[in-house]
Amino acid sequence: MAVRVGVIGGGQLARMMIAPAVELGLDLRVLAEDEGMSAQLAATGVGDYRDLETVRAFAADVDVITFDHEHVPQEVLRALVADGVQVHPGPDALQYAQDKLVMRTKLAELGAPQPDWAAVHDTAELQAFLDDHGGRAVVKTPRGGYDGKGVMVVSDAADAAEWFGDFDALLVEELVSFSRELAQQVARRPSGDIVAYPVVETVQRDGVCAEVFAPAPEASDRLVQVAEGIGRQIAEGLGVTGMLAVELFQTVDERLLVNELAMRPHNSGHWSQDGAVTGQFEQHLRAVADLPLGDTGLRAPWSVMINILGGPADATIDERFPAAMSAHPDAKIHTYGKASRPGRKVGHVNVAGDDLDDVVYAARAAAAYFA
Repeated sequence: MAVRVGVIGGGQLARMMIAPAVELGLDLRVLAEDEGMSAQLAATGVGDYRDLETVRAFAADVDVITFDHEHVPQEVLRALVADGVQVHPGPDALQYAQDKLVMRTKLAELGAPQPDWAAVHDTAELQAFLDDHGGRAVVKTPRGGYDGKGVMVVSDAADAAEWFGDFDALLVEELVSFSRELAQQVARRPSGDIVAYPVVETVQRDGVCAEVFAPAPEASDRLVQVAEGIGRQIAEGLGVTGMLAVELFQTVDERLLVNELAMRPHNSGHWSQDGAVTGQFEQHLRAVADLPLGDTGLRAPWSVMINILGGPADATIDERFPAAMSAHPDAKIHTYGKASRPGRKVGHVNVAGDDLDDVVYAARAAAAYFA
């Protein structure tokens, strides 16, 4: 019988696991939050991922549980493990992607390079950090933030006063002077085998990933080695199983600092669907099912991913497909089954090729058909 992989969360990441699951002969099942979500083709259940009995019922019919997001509560995850359910990544690892203060503390123990940071419990402590760091800093909510939400650059502690009412402490970090943002992905199986993808450059707009260039242009051998080393160190040190994305700052003085972590397929790895021998969605399934990991090499010298953000206001995504496909037959267009909405991730475009400038132009031009 095929291995039954249960994915909690019905978003686009679960959707993009469907095709590789079929190719691998896995039985993919999804617990979606609502009807009609992106992964509805594989949704065998609809319910609240925060409710233990709902998740238990879903887990009873699968061999391993994994995730479309990191928001399943720790008490639910630990109850599944106590029931004997295989959970990848497990709660001991996932806690570091769920709580940024817990993450920062653990990364410090591992000796991973980070921005200067502190846990602050009130505006007085925040102001003291600001005074010690040039008067500006980044404040983050420890839990629940993503795509620019729960992140604020402040120059006055009063700017974050309202957030203190929602959390025991906030995370404050130095405002890093960086030349660009990078991402290092690795995959690790429960048996401990691990593989790394090429480090990539990511471009953020309004806190949301807009473009990814693989591999990172003008990356020295030293940078590549250090980025991969950081990814492997964190995956092994935290006991991650499945895909791990490590978001990095490359500072103006050529250091690499860990920004955030994601323990699942990640936007920075969407290029790999068409640009790597083994895409991140297939790799994640291989890893959580404890199957041999795939080759992470490039299929072409360059791959570029452009996110489709918002979608067309005067048409549906589907209506724009024919023109985009005709004009750019070299582009791979991936959509998420979502309606257009300002700022919403509704799809992405991948293009791979020999010349970076040509690949960037083609990817941006194809994505523009969906604006």
